[in-house]
Amino acid sequence: MKYKIIRTDKVDEQLREIIFYIADDSGSVDIALKYLDKIETAIRRLEDFPASGSIPRYAILRRQGYNVLVVERHLFFYKINEEEKTVTIYAIVDGRREYLNLV
Repeated sequence: MKYKIIRTDKVDEQLREIIFYIADDSGSVDIALKYLDKIETAIRRLEDFPASGSIPRYAILRRQGYNVLVVERHLFFYKINEEEKTVTIYAIVDGRREYLNLV
């Protein structure tokens, strides 16, 4: 059975910012859209394999039940609800930044 993917409004906003930044930084909408496609593909994979992410390095995030999906340099923090068969994505952060307070 597939899990339902839920994204918070914050995640949608963060994703928009990332794509706009890449388009602006690279000067190419195509590059930004290819990266968005890569992200969407990785997120869709969670429908079938919700536990495919890794365990966060910070103990507090592990205790709170977060998993991390890595797509290039971005980290997607999510939780799995086995009873409801949902995966909720709460935050996207740049893995090169100190992210503990951003989640």
